[in-house]
Amino acid sequence: VQLQASGGGLVQAGGSLRLSCAASVLTTSTNAMGWFRQAPGKERVFVAAITWRDGRTHYSDSVKGRFTISRDGAKNTVYLQMTNLKAEDTAVYSCAAARWSKFYRDSYNSSDFDFWGQGTLVTVSS
Repeated sequence: VQLQASGGGLVQAGGSLRLSCAASVLTTSTNAMGWFRQAPGKERVFVAAITWRDGRTHYSDSVKGRFTISRDGAKNTVYLQMTNLKAEDTAVYSCAAARWSKFYRDSYNSSDFDFWGQGTLVTVSS
């Protein structure tokens, strides 16, 4: 499975941006897809995820209410719509895929996902 992330860029605080993650193929290896981010000097952290079968979503507390994850089966693509962006949202955003198909706990880390795409940089200026 190959994942291709795109859509990063420079945006002012309060602005919006949409990231895309296209999967080369949808299989049991991509039952769930998600986004992580890594700010300079910090660890990579979970942002949001979605399951393909039923479209259930899960968000970190830091983005809940501002970010929306969605999927388009016809395009094998997952989107992350980011609104009301803050300077602290500045990070490299990476998409990932997992074999599990149901959310099974409240928080997730990198080891919960099996495949990774390259990152895309989001810079929010204040």
